[in-house]
Amino acid sequence: LAALSLAGAALLSPGSCAFEDSACGYEWDYAHLPWALHGEGHYISVDTTYEGEKAVLSSPELYSEEWSCVRLIYQIATTSEASPDPARLNLYLRQEGESFDRLLWSAKETSDSWLIASLDLMNSTKKYKIVLEGEMGQDKSASIAVFEIKITPGYCIECDFEENHLCGFVNRWNPNVNWFVGGGNIRNSQSVLPKDHTLNSELGHYMYVDSVYVKHFQEVAQLISPKTMAPMSGCLSFYYQLKQESSIVFTVYLRDTSGFYEEIWKTDSALSADWALAEVDFDAPYPMEVIFEVAFNSAKGGYVALDDISFSPVYCSNQTGTPFNPAEAGCNFEEDLCNFYQDHKDGPGWSRVKVKRNVYRAGDHTTGFGYYLLANTKFTSQPGYIGRLYGPTLPGNLQFCLRFYYALYGFFKMSGTLAVYIFEENHVVQEKIWSVLDSPKGVWTQAEISFKKPMPCKVVFVSWCKSFWDCGLVALDDVSLSLGSCQAADLLLPNPGECTFEKDECMFTQKKRGRGSWHRRRGPTPTSYTGPKGDHTTGVGYYMYIEASNMVYGQRAYLVSRSLRGTSGKQCLTFFYHMYGGGTGLLSVYLKKEGDEEEIPLWRRTGEQSISWLRGLIEYESDRNYQIIFEAIRGVSMRSDTAIDDILFQAGPCLEVEEIQFASGYPDSLNEIEY
Repeated sequence: LAALSLAGAALLSPGSCAFEDSACGYEWDYAHLPWALHGEGHYISVDTTYEGEKAVLSSPELYSEEWSCVRLIYQIATTSEASPDPARLNLYLRQEGESFDRLLWSAKETSDSWLIASLDLMNSTKKYKIVLEGEMGQDKSASIAVFEIKITPGYCIECDFEENHLCGFVNRWNPNVNWFVGGGNIRNSQSVLPKDHTLNSELGHYMYVDSVYVKHFQEVAQLISPKTMAPMSGCLSFYYQLKQESSIVFTVYLRDTSGFYEEIWKTDSALSADWALAEVDFDAPYPMEVIFEVAFNSAKGGYVALDDISFSPVYCSNQTGTPFNPAEAGCNFEEDLCNFYQDHKDGPGWSRVKVKRNVYRAGDHTTGFGYYLLANTKFTSQPGYIGRLYGPTLPGNLQFCLRFYYALYGFFKMSGTLAVYIFEENHVVQEKIWSVLDSPKGVWTQAEISFKKPMPCKVVFVSWCKSFWDCGLVALDDVSLSLGSCQAADLLLPNPGECTFEKDECMFTQKKRGRGSWHRRRGPTPTSYTGPKGDHTTGVGYYMYIEASNMVYGQRAYLVSRSLRGTSGKQCLTFFYHMYGGGTGLLSVYLKKEGDEEEIPLWRRTGEQSISWLRGLIEYESDRNYQIIFEAIRGVSMRSDTAIDDILFQAGPCLEVEEIQFASGYPDSLNEIEY
């Protein structure tokens, strides 16, 4: 056995490490706190004996064309009471060609013993590194230890139960019935089975649950898999043995993050004296746990054993249907209506329109100068007017999150002028799931709705005008649909190169803070006839702006990114800017490469541009580490508030090209609507 474990240690896959006598090619960043290797205890750790914010540990360069599973065995310990800013351990993926590390996982719960985290890495053709970051927070007595990192080919929900961490599967403790590890030739074990399935040997291990301690009717034991961390669909298979003297119910469920259970498999046969194979189609478009549940009715129930859970990305049944792609149910209306359509019985309720850049009427949400939908556009204001926009058919029994932007222009409270219905095709039933309540502000506002229907259905946007005074203008843009509830989507880790300014200033800092610097704000700016009425992200969130009334003509404010990793190849920077006001000055974007004194100008706008948020696109390259700088210069009057929002860095060239990088004022075609 000792020889076996040594052979196993020698065969550690690249990127795996048990920290016995070395760090296996893992390196720490000397700009931060040091990690200490404890060879005798087989772990590496960092604590608060040194002053510093964090410690960083990066793996050697790795490559895997197949899916792999990263298992991390770790512990966060502290002697103090709960701290407002606790220590946490983060795991990032650093991909070749990317300026930002992608956060895959983060934990801050403290424990008395080690914990296990399982993370699926999707197949990729890019080389990558795994980066561990221990953040010490404000806790004065915290320590973070990593005992083992193991990278194995395959999926994290697969397990043969041969290792003591059980692949991160956990038993939900119950006073009477629990899943136990069986096998391994342990004399005193209650092991009921002669051999496991993996090795077909007495030394092999499996999981089992026995009815011998059942006290009540319907006692339940649950074995819970690690949560899936990436969308997956295919065939889940496992081997089981079932011996029963009175009825046992063995069921497999999926459980999503909101706690909703869906049964995917149940035993049909009464008895299987030998290992039987079960296969079940499995769809996890959003994070799910697989739960193996056994319910007993008496202490003489019998037992269930489980082994060799595996997953294949090909469905078990010969179903070939392509999985539903939620992108097909969204639209930004730039080219056409996508997969949306109108019922001509209603007449042309919604029109696709475009507004050229101007200072009176806002443009679309996507770019500020593109297309959006407008209901009741011809100002007919016929009482009883209705416009219905139907989306494509959505499959049943899936959780969806619908997001869209709407804007209202009118005189009075326009509640009910826009509503969203779910139309179930086979029942011809319409259910209202959302309607507008607010009064017209003329700001693009985001709405988000979670829904789940058992049968196929469609989303219908309905604009309704009861009487002349109710009929303002209703605008709709940037409809998107994603799988999973909106609350679950909000818990997902943020896009690494994105900054919406909703929580903080992200990767940006100011050269100097003061009245004449950039400010984070929500709602309109204090001066009338300048600045945005709301942010671009949701309409009710935060943006960054300069307050011209605190500055003098020609004064500059700088927003500077932290140092970003240089890469070979083109990068694309997208952002939204707002330059409205008769005295508006300049907004410029610069690239500053490490080691250079000079800043390279990438983009500039001078003077008033539009009452809308406009999209800026910049393509640039830098093989050295670099910073991006946003510089705003106050114009001639206090009506010179300039704002930015929704900054996004992406690897690779921009998919669209902006014709003009350096431009002044707006064209004369003001306030024209194109139908």
